[in-house]
Amino acid sequence: MKILLLNQVFYPDVVATAQYLSDLAAALAERGHEVTVVSGRRAYEHPETIFPARETWRGVKILRIFSTRFGKGTKWKRAADFASFLFFSCVRLLFLPRQDVVVALTTPPLISFLGAWRAKLWRARFCYWVMDFNPDEAIAVGWLRADSFTAKFLERLSLFSLRRADKIIALDRFMRDRIVAKGVASEKIAVISPWSLDKQVKFDAVGREAFRLAHGLAGKYVVMYSGNHSPVHPLDTLMQAADQLRAVTDIVFCFIGGGSEFSRVKKWAKKNPQVICLPYQPLDKLSASLSAADAQVVVMGDAMLGLVHPSKIYNILTVGAPLIYIGPEPSHVTEILAGLKPRHPWIGIRHGEAGELAKQIPQLRRESAGHERRTLAEVEAHFSQAALLPHLAGLIESPGRKT
Repeated sequence: MKILLLNQVFYPDVVATAQYLSDLAAALAERGHEVTVVSGRRAYEHPETIFPARETWRGVKILRIFSTRFGKGTKWKRAADFASFLFFSCVRLLFLPRQDVVVALTTPPLISFLGAWRAKLWRARFCYWVMDFNPDEAIAVGWLRADSFTAKFLERLSLFSLRRADKIIALDRFMRDRIVAKGVASEKIAVISPWSLDKQVKFDAVGREAFRLAHGLAGKYVVMYSGNHSPVHPLDTLMQAADQLRAVTDIVFCFIGGGSEFSRVKKWAKKNPQVICLPYQPLDKLSASLSAADAQVVVMGDAMLGLVHPSKIYNILTVGAPLIYIGPEPSHVTEILAGLKPRHPWIGIRHGEAGELAKQIPQLRRESAGHERRTLAEVEAHFSQAALLPHLAGLIESPGRKT
């Protein structure tokens, strides 16, 4: 079967959707399918890095598309970069041979529309893997007004993708409910969460100590946020708690990653000697960096429930790190963690409760002293790559209606 995968990021990029799509592409190729990926040539966080225009990786044919590199400094620059990628993707899709299945993700927004449109012309099956939900997300964080022409136009394109899809993969039940609320038939929605990167990520005691030594963290209690820094994951409560704990000099806050808010976090960090900021870590160093933390932080904006998915929780649980959750309740995170307590230490805080968080971090430190860093059986059974990736690949292979 010929399968086309569409997303702006793919191997060797290190952002989350690139990693998940790369796993899926390799698995489909191993199952005997002819897999083609159309993605961008520029690294997502470092657009000055250019990948080859064509490459074959693990049996997967990769076709990379040119796009501009204005950056993320303003909305128009982000929009221009997205638009250029979509334009050249559209041109590239015109000249591809017919595919049997088209799978689209959500980077950039509207790539799913191109996938749905091309699948319709080919009379191919279309699978929509909803990694985040736009334009709803953009409206929720204030990037778009709900009553604007742009928002209404993007909503029409989003609905085309959802209605055209033979299969929709939602990441949790909250996202499924958002999709159903759009009038989409629930029977074509499958809930499959992202998996832990268990082939690459595990608790690494040696790497933990090396990372801590390299960054001056030896003898410290390290609270770490690792991932995308954006309004989708508002970090103000965590930052305010860090300011309130400045006098506790053996507690250090480590922010790792990138995104539109990372520069603001780095600017703030210069005023707090108990904070360090580091860029995204290479995949082969991820175990070491995640293991280095004494507590990992997961953040979800209150308005983001069902629009984004906190996929970082799976790798955190794989390395066995105690966890701090800042966000709405109930959520996918609280549902997972409720089943793990008291075997896995964690605390939950609502946004705006910085004082309470500052009190609970030392308490979590005491409660998790001596905590064994291991992957719980429930995590391996329900959220591992071995459990979820074959299910997703089988869903894409399965026959469905054509429209």
